[in-house]
Amino acid sequence: MAEPPIQMTNPLPTDGELAILRALWAIGAPATVRQVHDELLRSKDTAYTTVLKMMTIMTEKQLVQRDDSERSHRYTALYTEPAVQSSMLKSFMANAFSGSAFKLVQRALDDGQASAEELDAIAKLIAQAKSRRKA
Repeated sequence: MAEPPIQMTNPLPTDGELAILRALWAIGAPATVRQVHDELLRSKDTAYTTVLKMMTIMTEKQLVQRDDSERSHRYTALYTEPAVQSSMLKSFMANAFSGSAFKLVQRALDDGQASAEELDAIAKLIAQAKSRRKA
């Protein structure tokens, strides 16, 4: 008897799964394993059979949906990029920063990776968040 599919309410893909999701988001439409593989080859040498196996597992984990109505199965990401980023960020913040957004942002800024333009954009986001809280 087959096991029921895993219900994933907070998607936390592995690095490999995230790479496949990024490829699907970049393609922007239901894609075959070949198309995903070709997209992945732009940045990393990955075996076709590895991509196929990972996408099968991702279907079982309900990260992607497989349409097998045609000869070449087509896959679609079941979560948007912002939804996955949000879920991963919440998990990372909870685990690495004891749930503190302040500590997360402080560490990011202390590491000095943000450009002056990014700092300006961050300041605007903070101002917008403050005004939303007051409303």
